[in-house]
Amino acid sequence: MPHIVIENLFNLRINSTSVHRKVIEIIHENNIDWMHACGKKGRCTTCKIIMVSGEEHLSPPTKAELDFLKQGRLKEGERLSCQAELSEGEIVVRVGKFNKFPHIEYSE
Repeated sequence: MPHIVIENLFNLRINSTSVHRKVIEIIHENNIDWMHACGKKGRCTTCKIIMVSGEEHLSPPTKAELDFLKQGRLKEGERLSCQAELSEGEIVVRVGKFNKFPHIEYSE
């Protein structure tokens, strides 16, 4: 079963019964706000996740992600939650400083 742990949301743990789903879909289905300015189409980087561990449980980077890496808009260890699909296993991620919502309390 896939699991997402959001480290700087007080280690919030999300369990999913669905495999091969986009990370942002699993997050939103669990009523957690996550930024996505382009409508989850891989055209911006507002939905990025900072990987702490478990990247091997995600699909390979998409063309959009590779393009953003080349442009310097994504760094190594960062993925777009609207592009990365989670299979079995657990990922631990963080919300980036510039991707935080003002109405949510984050831990550090």
